[in-house]
Amino acid sequence: MSESNIKRASLAEITAMRKRGELYYNPDAPEGPSLGPDFWANAEIVEPKGTTSVHLKVDAEVFDYFKQGGKGHLTRMQNVLKAYVDAMRKAG
Repeated sequence: MSESNIKRASLAEITAMRKRGELYYNPDAPEGPSLGPDFWANAEIVEPKGTTSVHLKVDAEVFDYFKQGGKGHLTRMQNVLKAYVDAMRKAG
């Protein structure tokens, strides 16, 4: 979500918006379905893995290719590297 999609409002502003009917809240909305015991029986806790900061030199053409997509180019580069690692692991 980009910053342009985020509106920050104080509690007073939110209260005023609600009084004007600009915010919709349905107190009679149904609850979602229960996940049930089968879901929880197979659930497992997965601890997030940390990241490692590195200095990496890449060819200018490689960097420019990822940078042309705009913000998030480092994440895109990491996703390509992850896909490569996954493919190598599957290949054995």
